[in-house]
Amino acid sequence: SEVTAESDGRMTEVKAPLVLLILILWTFTSADVELVCVLSQRCVLPCTFTPGGEEVVHWVQLKEGIIPVHSYYRDQDQLSGQNQSFRNRTSLFRDKISGGNASLQLTGLQLQDQGRYKCYTSTISGGNKESFINLNAEAPVREVDIKQQENRITCSSEEIFPEPELTWSTRPPSNVTFQNITEVQRTEQQLF
Repeated sequence: SEVTAESDGRMTEVKAPLVLLILILWTFTSADVELVCVLSQRCVLPCTFTPGGEEVVHWVQLKEGIIPVHSYYRDQDQLSGQNQSFRNRTSLFRDKISGGNASLQLTGLQLQDQGRYKCYTSTISGGNKESFINLNAEAPVREVDIKQQENRITCSSEEIFPEPELTWSTRPPSNVTFQNITEVQRTEQQLF
């Protein structure tokens, strides 16, 4: 770029390169990862970063504000600020952190664990990175109980999530109209 300055009434032309230094701390953000895990099971929320020494890892759930899930810095877990609902259910793969793996293991998955999570990582030479995970829970159909009593057929199952859809059909297809009554009930655990 050109800079023109006036000194003692004379115009002086100075050519100076325009230099922009935005190097302080980069924060990289990636697209959300969609993840589905099974209720009551263990779930691993993925998070990778560029290794660089003195790793800092913060996992938070972004639900009605910021809920602290798990923190790691100074080469150890820092759980004093962890939300009570995650106590004794979270861990990092400590032997993998120095290699750039900050994935979170969450055990005993609960319905309230569903939602958006942020993994924030920072290192001395690797900069900062934010990753986002959308976690959904499911409880697949494990068993279906079918009973026939005279001309009535009953199909039932339990502890399913999300709410199931039931359709009836006959093979071969029939011209007879059947009365279809479907009843779905929610349990105390919010399953169907």
